[in-house]
Amino acid sequence: MNNNTISAKSAETRDILLAHYSAGALPRPVHAMIGAHLEMRPDSRAIVAGMEAVAGDALASFEPAALTNHKNMLDRVLQSAPGEGARLDSLRACGDVMPRALQDFTGFRADTIPWRSKLPGFKEVALGEIDGCDARLFWIRPGRAIPEHTHSGSELTLVLDGGFFDEEGHYVRGDIAAADETVDHRPVADDDAPCICFAITTAPLRLTGSFRQLFSDVFGR
Repeated sequence: MNNNTISAKSAETRDILLAHYSAGALPRPVHAMIGAHLEMRPDSRAIVAGMEAVAGDALASFEPAALTNHKNMLDRVLQSAPGEGARLDSLRACGDVMPRALQDFTGFRADTIPWRSKLPGFKEVALGEIDGCDARLFWIRPGRAIPEHTHSGSELTLVLDGGFFDEEGHYVRGDIAAADETVDHRPVADDDAPCICFAITTAPLRLTGSFRQLFSDVFGR
C-alpha cells in the first residue's frame, strides 16, 4: 500500500497532543513519543514552535476543538502525571531508527533493542507501566498482520521505521496512529520492509474477528 493517509481521528489526536506537549502536560511515555515525532516531522515542529510563541496565559486557556469519538482516550492520557516542558531546540534529527527522545526514554539505540519473539514474525520489548501508560516497542515482519482487535482504553502508535495499514489509514515513519474503543482493526505491515513502532496503551486489547482469521494471524503467514 503506497498512499500515506492517516485517519481523521489520528490527525486530530496528534494536534491535541502537540498542544499539550507545548504546555508540558503529558505523561512521560507520551511526552517521549511526541518528542520523537517532532524529530522526524519538521511540519509538526513548526506547529509547536508557533504554540510556544503564544503567551503563557493564552496557552494555559487553549481549548482544542471538542472531540466526540475519542474524548475518553484523551481524558485517560491527559489525566496521567505530566512530563517535562517542551524543549524544541533540543529535537534534532538523528540518523538512528530510534529518535533521540526515545533513546533517552528507553535507553536503547536501534542496534541494542533486546527484542523478544512473541509470535512468528512479531517481536516486542515491554517497557512496563509508566505514569499510568503501558509502553512497548514492537517489530513486525513485512506483510504480517496483527490479529484483529479493539481497545478497552486508548492506544497511540508511533511508526519508527517501515509502515503499516489498517481499516483507518496507512501510516509510515513519523506518523502517529490513534485508536480507542470505537476502532476495531487488523493492522498489516507493509510488504517492503519490517515495521518498527513505539506503542502506548491505557488498557488491554480485546481480540475480535473470526476464529479462522485469528488462528491464521496468530501463527503468521
